[in-house]
Amino acid sequence: MEKIGVIGSGAVGQTLAKGFKQHGYDVRIASRTPAKLKDFSAESGIPAVTFAEAAAWGDVIVLAVHGAAAQEAARTAGAQNLSGKVVIDTTNPIKEAPPVDGVLQYFTGPNTSLLEELQRAFSQARFVKAFSSVGNTRMVNPAMSAKPTMFICGNDADAKKWVTALLETFGWEAADMGNAVAARAIEPLAMLWCIPGFQRNHWTHAFKVVWD
Repeated sequence: MEKIGVIGSGAVGQTLAKGFKQHGYDVRIASRTPAKLKDFSAESGIPAVTFAEAAAWGDVIVLAVHGAAAQEAARTAGAQNLSGKVVIDTTNPIKEAPPVDGVLQYFTGPNTSLLEELQRAFSQARFVKAFSSVGNTRMVNPAMSAKPTMFICGNDADAKKWVTALLETFGWEAADMGNAVAARAIEPLAMLWCIPGFQRNHWTHAFKVVWD
């Protein structure tokens, strides 16, 4: 049984932690202040620990923090604790600024991505972008009329195979877009996904690729 360390105590982190536990994984969730997760741990049965404790303990790590805090969170978790491990990067480079006509503002440009920055900074970790183009309420076993598509990318083929199998378990079809550079296209999908939410308060959709 893989041990999953979830770094991030917000809605995405809590949703994925519960999803992993539901599917039989051993899970710990991390916060800068684990005590604030007392009620969540009591309700879910998932222990709360620090970033470094989760990263050292886990076989697979999930990075589920605000994009602006992603590098700091990984540093706090410890490069040595991430080394050699699959790190699922759910983050997006969203600015602390309001959307423009429903379009999120990013702090990265079109020719770079947050995933690439993380992979360069923590070169021994095996990053895979996933869960970045849908809201947390649809991340695990989405009840939809068709199986939705989750776009992934990363430089390590074996890491992507592990994430692909996980996504299938979670009720998704994985679409491997290639190496980390593909995050330049995947991360902006969150902008597109959020437009119906900001404009029409519709937050329950997902992307689907029709292969022909």
